[in-house]
Amino acid sequence: MNLSSFTLNYNPQQQQQQHQLMEFLLLQLLRFSWIAATLPIIISSIPKLNFLRQILLSFAKRGKIMHSTSQKFTVPQKFFLHFYVLASIWTTFLLVATWMYAHRMVPVVAEPLSYSTITSFLTGGSTIRAGSDKLRQGYVAWQAVFLLLLMEAHVLRRLFETIYVFNYSPSARMHIIGYLTGLFFYIAAPLSLCGDCALDVFDFLTNLVTEFIVKGKNQMPVPEIELWLLLNPLNRLGWKHWIGAAVFSWGWIHQYRCHKILGSLRDSRQADEYVIPRGDWFDIVSSPHYLSEIVIYASFVVATGGSNLTIWLLFVFVVANLAFAAVETHSWYRRKFEDYPSSRFAIIPFIL
Repeated sequence: MNLSSFTLNYNPQQQQQQHQLMEFLLLQLLRFSWIAATLPIIISSIPKLNFLRQILLSFAKRGKIMHSTSQKFTVPQKFFLHFYVLASIWTTFLLVATWMYAHRMVPVVAEPLSYSTITSFLTGGSTIRAGSDKLRQGYVAWQAVFLLLLMEAHVLRRLFETIYVFNYSPSARMHIIGYLTGLFFYIAAPLSLCGDCALDVFDFLTNLVTEFIVKGKNQMPVPEIELWLLLNPLNRLGWKHWIGAAVFSWGWIHQYRCHKILGSLRDSRQADEYVIPRGDWFDIVSSPHYLSEIVIYASFVVATGGSNLTIWLLFVFVVANLAFAAVETHSWYRRKFEDYPSSRFAIIPFIL
């Protein structure tokens, strides 16, 4: 077969359709995964299905709420470190790759301040006009960079806390199913934040590697990186993104404070001794570190203006999963301590 036959067989429109199909399938797979993980938790809350709740609890229990006799199919709770090592590496890779793609392939040129851009800003839109597919593609890519930056700040702090703040008891365990679920979560969650452009980024990286192999290192163009050009498109995103960042910071700060409180309790007590945590959001809920986690993932919904279904489903899973665990933790505290504050809720003040 000669070169002309390859040329005749090449169909850009067909290739574009295949790309769109793969993108659609990736998003559907992510959405199906979040729904499949959330439904059992919601169904188990039905009173008549208490047996399902007990099954899920056997998988979800860890640390202090796991009975010492329930050690079968468990791993040390200090394996939490694996979650955040994986999350840090994977999120960093996605962030750098998406940022490179956005900067090289869909850069956004600054527009002069005008009535139209002011109006767009005040209405929560973006100063990146979506008048063409190219500009819309740029908006999606730079929004993904923004979300991945927030996720990076989250997982790096969690990695730091796991190493330097928490001191897990040698006897603390978690079920292997819970461990595998955590690994899946920290692969799927960052991917969900950039799912709308993930295949474009993958194609960009593939072409970059291919070009490197064909041309060699010496023939590759030297990238000219200007900090302003890297940051300017992020600055031009809509105000909803910055409100999302503010919500993220609120949850991020309180989670760190609550983890410091928990870490200090572990440092000050004997291995098998438990005390009632107090301070910060612990004064209103039993699991404020879970509540702040919900706030953090809610910030992603806010930053996208509630328009991204995949991120919505990720958020619903986080709420369902953490509420499920918080209710059990709240019950454990009330059984363990006769003087446990009756005014505290499990996770959401005045609701749950």
